[in-house]
Amino acid sequence: MKIVMGNDHTAVEMKEAIKAYVESKGYEVIDFGVNSLSSCDYPEFGEKVGRAVASGEADYGIAICGTGIGIGIAAGKVRGVRVCTCSEPYSARLSRMHNNTNVLTFGARVVGVEMAKMIVDEWLDNIYEGGRHQRRVDMLGEIEKR
Repeated sequence: MKIVMGNDHTAVEMKEAIKAYVESKGYEVIDFGVNSLSSCDYPEFGEKVGRAVASGEADYGIAICGTGIGIGIAAGKVRGVRVCTCSEPYSARLSRMHNNTNVLTFGARVVGVEMAKMIVDEWLDNIYEGGRHQRRVDMLGEIEKR
């Protein structure tokens, strides 16, 4: 399974830690993020992550900026992307189970590395339940078409 990762300058260290963690769990990582602390624009990297997931180049995406919000907004502009911005594991788990999210974002200035690992675990280790939730996921897709 392939996971695309993206980050801005505020999240270089966090991206490296989470990338190594995800790889240690057996996932292949495609890294579209930066490795420099020089200021850059998070929308560019959010879009790259979103497009890679929407096109099928990657199965899932993880994007990290200062808060996780801006990069998540950018990724979510791509049709077919369902973003979950999390600062704790419970929301990550339910976003996968109920909303079939395919891009996870969080903030390097909001959570520490160990919390980020717990968030990633809950998000990757849970699967979409379908069933009664499918109607709502379909409704999200319909919104994109309007």
